[in-house]
Formats: sequence, C-alpha cells, structure tokens
Amino acid sequence: MKAVKISEKVYWVGAIDWNLSDFHGYSTQRGSTYNAYLILSDKPTLIDTVKAPFYNEMMERISDIIDPKKIEILISNHSEMDHSGGIPQFIKDANPKEVYASPMGEKALKNHFGEMDIKTVKTGDSIDIGGDKLSFIESKMLHWPDSMISHLEKENILFTNDIFGMHLASDKRFDDETAAWMYEAEKYYANIVLPYSDIVLRFLDAFAKTNITPKIIAPDHGPIWRDNPMKIVSLYKKWAEQKPTNKAVIIYDTMWKSTESLALQIADGLASGGTTVRVMNATRYNRSDIAIEILDAGAIVLGSPVINNGLYPAMGDILTYLKGLKKKNLIGSTFGSYGWGKNGTADLERFFDELKIERVADGLYCNYVPTKEDLKNAFDMGVNIAKKLKEKTQ
Repeated sequence: MKAVKISEKVYWVGAIDWNLSDFHGYSTQRGSTYNAYLILSDKPTLIDTVKAPFYNEMMERISDIIDPKKIEILISNHSEMDHSGGIPQFIKDANPKEVYASPMGEKALKNHFGEMDIKTVKTGDSIDIGGDKLSFIESKMLHWPDSMISHLEKENILFTNDIFGMHLASDKRFDDETAAWMYEAEKYYANIVLPYSDIVLRFLDAFAKTNITPKIIAPDHGPIWRDNPMKIVSLYKKWAEQKPTNKAVIIYDTMWKSTESLALQIADGLASGGTTVRVMNATRYNRSDIAIEILDAGAIVLGSPVINNGLYPAMGDILTYLKGLKKKNLIGSTFGSYGWGKNGTADLERFFDELKIERVADGLYCNYVPTKEDLKNAFDMGVNIAKKLKEKTQ
C-alpha cells in the first residue's frame, strides 16, 4: 500500500472501500474512500484517520513514507466513526505528542472512545507544526456539530472533512483524473448536506471573508480537488440556494397499475407544457437516487395506492427520507388510487404538508381503475403544474 503525494510536503495515506454499498440508507454503489493526510513538517502531522477496519491499510501507507511513531501531531477534523475509528489504535501505536479537535470534537471523541488527552482549537486558532502553520475554522453542522476545517498555510491546502467530498472508490486520487466526480458530488450533497443548506450559505459567506483561495481542497471522502478547487465551492453555493428549475419529479408506487396510469398521464401533461420530467417508481429506484433528481427540481408530484388503510410501503420509506432532507422551493400535487377505503390517501396529503410543498392542484384519486375522465384530469394536472412552474422559474 503506497502513499500518494499531493504536494511538496503532503501525502494521501487513506483507504479505499471498494465494497461499500450503503451509507446510512444512502446507496453508495461506487464505494468510497476514507482520506487521511500526512504532513511532513518538522513536527510530522496526521489529518484524520480512517474507518477502524481499514486501519492497517492507512498504517501501511504512512509507513511507506515515515515511521508512524515519528508523527507528533494528530488532528481530528470530524469525529464520525469512518474518520475517527482508527484514532484509539493510532494513539496506542504511534503515541503522538498532541491530539487536536474542536471543542465539540473533544466531547464526541470522548463519548465514542472514553477518556483521552485532547487539546481543543476553535475558529481563528492556529498551531505551529514546524515550518508551517495549521489554522482552524469550525464548520459546525456541516454535517456534525464537531466538524472543522484545517488550513495548511504555506502549502495552501484546505482539509475539509466531509464537506466538498463524495462517496467514490477509485484508483485515482484527483478530480482531474476521473469524470465520475460530478454526479457523485451532487449525489453526496443531495443526500448528506442538503438539510444544512442554510448553514452552508452562512459558512461560505464567512469563508469568503477569510480571503483564502486554496491551491488544493482535500476532503475526507472521494477525489482531492486540485484542478480549479473553487469549482466545488461554487457548486455548493448553487446547490445550497436551491433555486427551482423547470423540472418536475413524479414519485409513485403502484399495485395494479392504476396509480402508474395516472403518473404517466401527469408526466405527459407536464412534458406538453415544456417541463422536463423524471418519473420514478419508489420500488425500483433507491431513495438516494430520487434525492439527487429532486435537488434541482422545481416541482414534485407524489402518488400512491392505498394498502392496509395507509401508504404503499416504498412511498412511506421515500417520503420519510425526503422529509429529513428538507428540500425547499417546491410546488406540486398528489395523486393515487384506492379500493374500498380512501382514508389512506390522507397519509400522502399529510406528508405533502410536512414537506411544505406549495400545492398548485387538488389531489387526484381514483377508485380502483382510472376512468377516461380520471386520465384526462391527470393530464390536465400535469399541464397546470407545468404552467405554474414556468411562471415560478422565469
């Protein structure tokens, strides 16, 4: 296992998780990386560790460059276990002189691993690592309370923990070496960072005032940004603003194809009105793939049949997930089918209200099989939503 040089004094010494397929319910079919960074300063410094099962891989990469026992300083930018899991064993094996974390990071690490000697740093603090300085910016709730960013001043590298990262396993370490990063970065934002978009905007405003324009942005997951690294910062601003586009996502499930028939008519109505449409069956598509489609959407249309006097199971799953992501600036409506009891449709309406979506058409529900009139009404619903969305996005 070899380290990868990313600058004159900095090496990537992380691990590649080729087999990760799920991360907290978020589909990660392309795996992930756990990025750790070795700084060869006069006081050798390690930025973050890796998930515990990958500890030996990290140590092999460190040993490719330096005896791990020569590392004097350990920085924990983020206490989540995929980055802090290797810390207790590393402290035992390498015995660094100093371990640093944010105040909330200290608390989280001790809650995870028990008592340990940790020095705390906060926004504006810096430490001398011999020949260079590390300065710190707390990035609370991006995406944990303990999160912080470390800036290696002379090398001008920004170590950003989870923000600006993505889940992507690759033999390539840099953004300019793979074309896969755009989709995975957007998917990561949609599924991990989206609920904190207001915080992202405040953080980016504060970061702009530091006048730091990093040469390299080194996150804890995925590729390292060296080709115009501020591009990912600009994308975060765009995604955080959540400006609606003329795009609608229809999310539905179906039992005997009645709800699906309505969904397809609504889609045709939307398309005839000039709206880009994505039709997504909640059983077929993973919730995280649906989330990325909603990231830039301006409208959402939700449909479900009634089963056991409630929502179809896959729709209950996806709506619970989307509720947590707190997507803003959506319009739309609801639809579905029912047999001998319509009460279950109330669950769909309730979720719609909880997601705080602006209702621009009454919910459309058919009994058993949609009639020609039901299908026409579904088409007209799509046309009406397209009209409202066009007005909103012009």
